[in-house]
Amino acid sequence: MSIYDHLKKFGGLAVRDWGTDVDWSAAAGDEDEETDAKLPPLRGPDKTAYRISVEYDEADDGVGWTDKFKRFLAQKNVDRVAGLVVGAWQPDDSSKGSTFVVRALAKAAKKLPNLRAIFLGDITAEETEISWITQSDVGPLLAAYPRLERLGIRGGVKLKFDVDAHEHLRSLVIETGGLRRTVVHDVFQADLPALEHLELWLGTEAYGADTTVEDIAPILDGTRFPRLKYLGLRDSEIADDIAAVLAGAPVLGKLQTLDLSLGTLGDVGAAALLSSRALKKLKKLDIRHHYCSPAVVAKLKKAGPAVDAKQPQKPDDWGDGELRRFVAVGE
Repeated sequence: MSIYDHLKKFGGLAVRDWGTDVDWSAAAGDEDEETDAKLPPLRGPDKTAYRISVEYDEADDGVGWTDKFKRFLAQKNVDRVAGLVVGAWQPDDSSKGSTFVVRALAKAAKKLPNLRAIFLGDITAEETEISWITQSDVGPLLAAYPRLERLGIRGGVKLKFDVDAHEHLRSLVIETGGLRRTVVHDVFQADLPALEHLELWLGTEAYGADTTVEDIAPILDGTRFPRLKYLGLRDSEIADDIAAVLAGAPVLGKLQTLDLSLGTLGDVGAAALLSSRALKKLKKLDIRHHYCSPAVVAKLKKAGPAVDAKQPQKPDDWGDGELRRFVAVGE
């Protein structure tokens, strides 16, 4: 499975492309009144997440992401904007990291006082595969926007989460095909008292994932993020091991939703969850794209929570006597 569609909604806001129907090539890097006159107005800025990206032909003409962002900031009512979605910033060079984008966003904080949601990297597989998206340290974003409530990130190459604390962040989503344990450590060590939704796509070792169950230990006692309602440890090739440690952990009894979807969960991991008294306290268990048998899925559905067990998978037989399971999102 790959990601082929851009976000339609983010943080409860409708996502709307901005500046896609403007010929930026004539005004790249310069002030241009004619171009400014053609810019789309900011409609419903308090209910919209504006998506700013660079297309291949624009990059060929020398148009940069910061060129568009600068013009965006000059629009009327920009101070009411609630959400920003950053699309491709350098479509002709997947190795170009997001450092300059993060800096531009951080520098613009005073012009965006009502910004509550940022998604960094709404990039589809046709633009750049998820495991090729080069990120950077997102710490400056959270430092610049102390009232930010939702942060989404796609891509794990060179990603850092250098954040000591953030008082208002309610939702953190990191989507990768292979998330490094250093990032997991940084997230779990951050003081995020308002965090309700934590979603990490751990991915596969083939694309850099090296997280172990020991790395998950800081959140198991349920005190690390006291308001956590949703825990997603998704797209993981160690889903059975994760399920086993969660089954006996206090944090499971405090959650409303446990999301182990997109990974390799099988009967062993599901059996561990079934043995937990806390399972019936969940409102929802998401295991989409799983390797569980129909009989075990039936037991999960009788255990208490609403269970999403769509997209059942079968292990691949490579003819060498070993059956292999694969996560949904890798490359």
